Amino acid sequence: MATRKTNEAPDKESSSGEEIALEVPEGLPVDEHFEEVSENGKKVTRKGVYLLPNLFTTGALFGGFFAIVNAMNGNFANAALAIFAAQILDGFDGRVARMTNTQSRFGTEYDSLSDMVSFGLAPAIVTYSWALQPLGKFGMAAAFVFAACAALRLARFNTQVGETDSSYFTGLASPPAATLVASGVWLGSEMELTTEISVIAAILVTFVGLMMVSNVKYQSFKGLDKNRRVPFVAMLLTLMVFIAVIIDPPIVLFALAFIYALSGPVMWLWHLRKKFGLTRTEGSSVQSDLAEDSAVESVLEDNVKKNEKSG
Repeated sequence: MATRKTNEAPDKESSSGEEIALEVPEGLPVDEHFEEVSENGKKVTRKGVYLLPNLFTTGALFGGFFAIVNAMNGNFANAALAIFAAQILDGFDGRVARMTNTQSRFGTEYDSLSDMVSFGLAPAIVTYSWALQPLGKFGMAAAFVFAACAALRLARFNTQVGETDSSYFTGLASPPAATLVASGVWLGSEMELTTEISVIAAILVTFVGLMMVSNVKYQSFKGLDKNRRVPFVAMLLTLMVFIAVIIDPPIVLFALAFIYALSGPVMWLWHLRKKFGLTRTEGSSVQSDLAEDSAVESVLEDNVKKNEKSG
């Protein structure tokens, strides 16, 4: 099978090294992918896709698919673990693409579709198969709310890339949302399913879904990647978290994910209370200033009247 250079100009060799792509033999019912990229400030068209980062994305996609299959077979703990594995792989694809300078629009779109399956459909179907099915239409509605909100959240995120502060997420990101739901399934799968548990699961997935499409700000922790050094106590805290996860993974993961999901609404209420308190303080100061002005005016009027009478 013939090979040729695809990521460099015919008369110049790419400074990043020679990249080889396999040619698609003629006659196969497969279309080649062409994509416009920016090189040295110019728009050029390149053929093919980058293999390494898309392999991680494919692994994450398979994790979501594997979770759905296990949920259909009643293996809910394995389904939750598959979602966690998808999150690990999803965290690598973007980093690998940046490290190897292999970012592409194709990879971005592929990653978004993979996220929809692994962190949107998979948690919804797994939760429905485990606890929401006994609730009938209400359980189906709760699962659909999560899946639909995940799709809306991903679509909104894709349209706002580069336009928002990277230190915060607008709305709960889909991976931590999937972590909360999957850890809840893992924790609940060890218990006997009751109506109360089904209702709690329905409330949980509905709450998490609505948080994904809300305007509540969540800390993204992306600033940690820029700091090469951290306080020594941070290493001790990280070690304690790992030890806690090893002791009882489902409870600890659920607690951490639940705390993070609540951190957004709590901070929003705190800022709202602070803003409302400042507004009341400013209003009170304005009223006091008006009262003082009216008191001064009344004193001046009394003095004028006294002077007129004495005159």
